[in-house]
Amino acid sequence: DNKIVNFKGDDLYSNKILDLNNIVDTKFILINIWASWCSPCRSEHKYILQLKKNQQLSIIGLNYKDKVQNAKNFILELGNPYDFIIKDKSGTISIELGAYGVPETFIVNTETKKVIYKYIGPIDKEIKSEIEKIIRS
Repeated sequence: DNKIVNFKGDDLYSNKILDLNNIVDTKFILINIWASWCSPCRSEHKYILQLKKNQQLSIIGLNYKDKVQNAKNFILELGNPYDFIIKDKSGTISIELGAYGVPETFIVNTETKKVIYKYIGPIDKEIKSEIEKIIRS
């Protein structure tokens, strides 16, 4: 069953509890699991920033087993492509999603709440183009 887990978590900046069901009004959601200590996350970040231009896409960052200040520094340095960043301090949310590590990226159809694509490892130019095609379809 590839239905998405509707997860809740604390916002990185406000500590408000965010519920995935209530924060997204686009056709697709990209959930990107990342951490400041993960070097492939650093290399994929520019492609996620480029995906931000798509109006059909909400980008949610799941910050995996990270220190809050390090996560904020990472975003400060590299830019913020995310509509929301949810802290996943224990890694539980990521595990429930079916992730094994960082970075991993899920494309979710908002209507069906189903994961339609899953990318293990960093997004590169090819994957970015693939995601843009999916969003246009």
